[in-house]
Amino acid sequence: MDHPFKSRAYSHSIWVFILSVFSLLIVACSKQPSQTEPPPNIIFIYVDNLGYGDIEPFGAKTIKTPHLNRMAAEGRKFTHFCVTAGVCTPSRASALTGSYAQRVGMHLNERDQHVLRPISSYGLNPEEITVAEILKERGYATACIGKWHLGDQPPFLPTRQGFDSYFGIPYSDDMTARTWEPDGSIWPPLPLMENERVIEAPADRDLLTKRYTERALAFIETNQDRPFFLYLPHAMPGSTRAPFASPEFRGKSEAGPWGDSVEELDWSTGQILDKLVELGLDKNTLVLWTSDNGSPMVTAPDGPYRGTNAPLFGQGYTTAEGAFRVPTLFWWPGKIPAGTVCEEFATTMDLLPTFAYLAGGKPPSDRTLDGFDISPLIFNEENAETPYEVFYYYNRDQLQAVRSGPWKLFVSLQESIRHPRYPRSHTGPTETFLFNVVDDISCTRNVANDHPDIVARLESFAETARRDLGDLRQAGSGQRPRGYVANPKPQVLGSLSD
Repeated sequence: MDHPFKSRAYSHSIWVFILSVFSLLIVACSKQPSQTEPPPNIIFIYVDNLGYGDIEPFGAKTIKTPHLNRMAAEGRKFTHFCVTAGVCTPSRASALTGSYAQRVGMHLNERDQHVLRPISSYGLNPEEITVAEILKERGYATACIGKWHLGDQPPFLPTRQGFDSYFGIPYSDDMTARTWEPDGSIWPPLPLMENERVIEAPADRDLLTKRYTERALAFIETNQDRPFFLYLPHAMPGSTRAPFASPEFRGKSEAGPWGDSVEELDWSTGQILDKLVELGLDKNTLVLWTSDNGSPMVTAPDGPYRGTNAPLFGQGYTTAEGAFRVPTLFWWPGKIPAGTVCEEFATTMDLLPTFAYLAGGKPPSDRTLDGFDISPLIFNEENAETPYEVFYYYNRDQLQAVRSGPWKLFVSLQESIRHPRYPRSHTGPTETFLFNVVDDISCTRNVANDHPDIVARLESFAETARRDLGDLRQAGSGQRPRGYVANPKPQVLGSLSD
């Protein structure tokens, strides 16, 4: 027979345990949406080519972003949030599919180019499942407003990839009317599209941010009584050497045209946040603000200011931290703890599974996804950690770097070297570089010789990536085909896509 005190003590311990668990559940439920709450609206704002240091919450001094300051003060800043490519098309493919661009075939295009060109035969395969398709199945109204860049032919347009409506340009704003020398193709005037019809050509690039914002506000108004997903991939600050802005913002920033463009993007964000508050939707809307890759920065001593990735090292279009690590803000009043910072690693591949779960659904189980549900990180749950054991940095079809924990290894390359510390034209073998990208954010100290065990572990990860996702002209076992159409046609004014 048990001693009476022992029995009472045991009973007391059980009750303490039960109450502790119950308390933790209450805290967790207060952070994450419950099963009885309506599914949240989701707004994904994706700007173009903006650098890590281009907005005030991440250190900008000459560019004023009061509305993004508000997002950071009322929401959560992610300081180790990465895209999967230093350029537009593959980065956007990952954000919508939850997979590396190499897995979905969107890492190479005509003549091994990084990004899709006008009148391309290629695009995001319609067999891929996008986050818009998942949310649409959950009853969401879905809209894409802005730069698409995942194929300009009918089967690849947003309206065929889960979006109820589309308003924007189908590729980069600098892809204007010209003859493309590599293949002799004649590009049409930059088309502004409404669903699958060109309504303006050439598009007025000065007014794109303003018009996208007006459309976004109208979409929110129209769908305020049902769950909605707004994908707002802005065209600015863009790929041109002198970005565009509407007359109200031109010449206002201390950082020149680039700053003008960013400050108008900040204004646009403020308009959206204010609209959500006005309609009483702010307490049930998740807003994500980030960039598709880092800034290209100044390309010549006498060139115009093109943003900054400081204090990160390197420029956009490479596999440097400055190309992959982007400024990121999550905002959801009452759900996301205000004024907090997440230093755990996460990526745009996590958006599809995270949004699927928040909407009460699940990500597809019939294919390999590379992203994870990062809602514990977004809601700052106790002891939440990155779900990544490893992350891969590709330049087109070449694996160039691997990250695990704080360590980033630039692997030794034998050809087509585009290592951030070498000129782009350099070819041949090079030494291995290992950086601690947490303690050495600017990647100034190569510590490969000090940590041979870490180098060996990351090189083993690299071998796994090569088998799965490929490397150079070596195909990977986990790759899926990109979309293809024969005889592509230009999108021109007044044409209807068939």
